[in-house]
Amino acid sequence: MNEPTSPSLIPGQTPSQTLPANKPSVGDSGVKVTALLGGVGGAKLAWGLAQLLPPQHLTLIVNTADDFEHLGLHISPDLDTVMYTLANLANPQTGWGIRDESWNMMAMLGRYAGPTWFRLGDGDLATHLLRSSWLHEGFPLTWITRELCKLLGVRHTVLPMTDAPVRTVVDTDEGSLSFQEYFVRHQWQPIVRSIHFKGIESAQPTQEVVASLRAADVILFCPSNPFVSLDPILALPAIRRMLAASRVPRVAVSPIVAGQAIKGPTAKIMRELGLEISPVTVAQRYRDLLTGFVLDRQDEAMRATVATELGLHPLVTDTVMQSDAARIQLARQVLEFAAQP
Repeated sequence: MNEPTSPSLIPGQTPSQTLPANKPSVGDSGVKVTALLGGVGGAKLAWGLAQLLPPQHLTLIVNTADDFEHLGLHISPDLDTVMYTLANLANPQTGWGIRDESWNMMAMLGRYAGPTWFRLGDGDLATHLLRSSWLHEGFPLTWITRELCKLLGVRHTVLPMTDAPVRTVVDTDEGSLSFQEYFVRHQWQPIVRSIHFKGIESAQPTQEVVASLRAADVILFCPSNPFVSLDPILALPAIRRMLAASRVPRVAVSPIVAGQAIKGPTAKIMRELGLEISPVTVAQRYRDLLTGFVLDRQDEAMRATVATELGLHPLVTDTVMQSDAARIQLARQVLEFAAQP
């Protein structure tokens, strides 16, 4: 399919060219890394990786199943969190949204008794307006994301997992809820019975996503929620087949530390689905797709289980990223671990 030319909103700007797929050996200074992610934890590690790898050597494949339409706008929360984090714009207190945001639109919306449960800051609103406008003009989400990144000064490649509409539906004791209704409106309090992805059967990864996985020397699963951030990406049949057949190092970083999720509802979902809240549970979920698994030091006792029972190479290190230095340190250790023979 031919890619459209740039829209009139940014005259004279042309889409970035596809990067060459020149594959060096693992451990080479030109190693190419592709990471799968969603959410704040994934974005933190992505930022660390971006400090160590040049733009042409890092591609981020981001969950889009929590996208939704609100007030006539297309909202892509995970894509925005990754873009804002890489652009050093993210709110440091929340990890999402924009730092020093203003809320004039929300205040006026409240006066109109409009739906204020999903908060849109004034600066953040500009992103959604522009994305929605371009989508209405017929431009694919992959192209739009690349242009938004360029305009924000983000040089590393950020790819939506698909250009097709896929939506996470959470089946709960209060009925079926869209992910944002469950996560934001209901503050992830309803009890989860099951999760499925509407539209996944007909969705396909983009050519850019496929090319990135084929060219990668290392594939990483960032410390993202397995059920609502990584599972949607892996539910695309072509991606799962490619990962299972890959011969490059494939390493996941656990989002569970000492029986708790670093952020968000991961542990609560595991408990409600009858799963043990443990890094081992996460490793088992990805077992057929991985060669290595990263545990936090607080879970060092599980190293042997990961190695002997699951057959994965374990790395035990500090995985809680409470500072920029910690993000870079974890990224460096994960890359060095993946490069080991």
